[in-house]
Amino acid sequence: MAASASAPPTTRSLKRIVAASLIGTTIEWYDFFLYGSAAALVFNKLFFPESEPLVGTLLSFLTYAVGFAARPLGALVFGHYGDRLGRKKLLVLSLLMMGGATFAIGLLPTHATVGAAAPVLLTILRLVQGFALGGEWGGAVLLVSEHGDAKRRGFWASWPQTGAPAGQLLATGVLSALTALMSDSAFGAWGWRIPFLLSGVLVVVGLWIRLSVDESPVFKAALAQAEERKAVAAMAEKMPLVAVLRHHWRDVLIAMGARMAENISYYVITAFILVYATTAADLSKQTALNAVLIASAVHFAVIPMWGALSDRVGRKPVYLVGAIGVALWMFPFFALIDSRSFGNLLLAVTVGLIFHGAMYAPQAAFFSEMFATRMRYSGASIGAQFSSVAAGAPAPLIATALLADFNSSTPISLYVIAAALLTVLAVVCAKETRNRDLADIEGAAAEPDAPAALPADARTV
Repeated sequence: MAASASAPPTTRSLKRIVAASLIGTTIEWYDFFLYGSAAALVFNKLFFPESEPLVGTLLSFLTYAVGFAARPLGALVFGHYGDRLGRKKLLVLSLLMMGGATFAIGLLPTHATVGAAAPVLLTILRLVQGFALGGEWGGAVLLVSEHGDAKRRGFWASWPQTGAPAGQLLATGVLSALTALMSDSAFGAWGWRIPFLLSGVLVVVGLWIRLSVDESPVFKAALAQAEERKAVAAMAEKMPLVAVLRHHWRDVLIAMGARMAENISYYVITAFILVYATTAADLSKQTALNAVLIASAVHFAVIPMWGALSDRVGRKPVYLVGAIGVALWMFPFFALIDSRSFGNLLLAVTVGLIFHGAMYAPQAAFFSEMFATRMRYSGASIGAQFSSVAAGAPAPLIATALLADFNSSTPISLYVIAAALLTVLAVVCAKETRNRDLADIEGAAAEPDAPAALPADARTV
């Protein structure tokens, strides 16, 4: 059964599965990043107009961080039902929730219309966004990882990861076009709503593609095995969360540590930069948006390359290149921005995102290969999303506060470097997972009391 479960699909069907995961993650990241860009550019004036400019920005980033707080809850709920019911059903639900919340933000009244109720409504919709995204990532990468073969899993599983730069590219591109074509007053009055309302159209397209794919064969085989064990032993299967914490607690901690530098550096490079470039470096919004736009296109292109390299040399070496690279780049990153040259700004963001891609690309396969099938959605999602509360959620907020307190980029650079050191430590402590057969891992958690019957590799997971 394991052999059949792990038999790779045809290249054509795998491409369709990759496309279904990619379009969904692109839409959901578009929604998520759109909020982050709007928080940096206009939400401080629309929803917190009575505050000082930098304080208003801090408050808008606080509502931005609230979305991260909901991601662990989304990871728990979606992970539980994704391991029980399958990846596909939960991916459809996450897409609907995210798209609906984003569309509703485009219809929100501002502080000028309803007063204090405006930021409250904004925060509620942000919570829905975070909850949905907390369940989206794990299902999307697992759908690809579990369909593909071990030899090229890093490459194929990295494609859903390109949904992040694709979503950033789409969100920044729409905002950049609108700010270029509209006056600041028109954009602040009604133009900012357009990108949020466009999400409704994107969700329809995403659902059409996502509903066309089938559940992964590895999950089907694991579900059948679980039902067979239940029938023979006449006992209920443990909840995925309980099984993860019992058998894979070390892997969860490693995944959380591995995400620290990846998560923090990304939001400093793509979200906080809109604040830093327009305040400390005195560059225009359009200039900052254009730099992020072009760099995101490069980011999109290099992620599959890093993923393919992780298939050749391993997940750990590629991940470490990214973490160490980001740490070494932080001081040059801000120095280039301070030169107030568009070319240097573009170089700063592009190189930063290239190093980020070295962490982000192998992450999907790396995390998927750590966990047994019947707890893989829960394990990968918990490890990835719980760290976001301490990493990505406060990153723009902390960076903005450090800038306000010290009027210098040095504390921000040290903040990112400290996160990189944590990530290096976590990855060094991890086991290399390249070429691991996901079907073989099933036994490690499915039958923990019978290790003698398991393959040697499975017993070590």
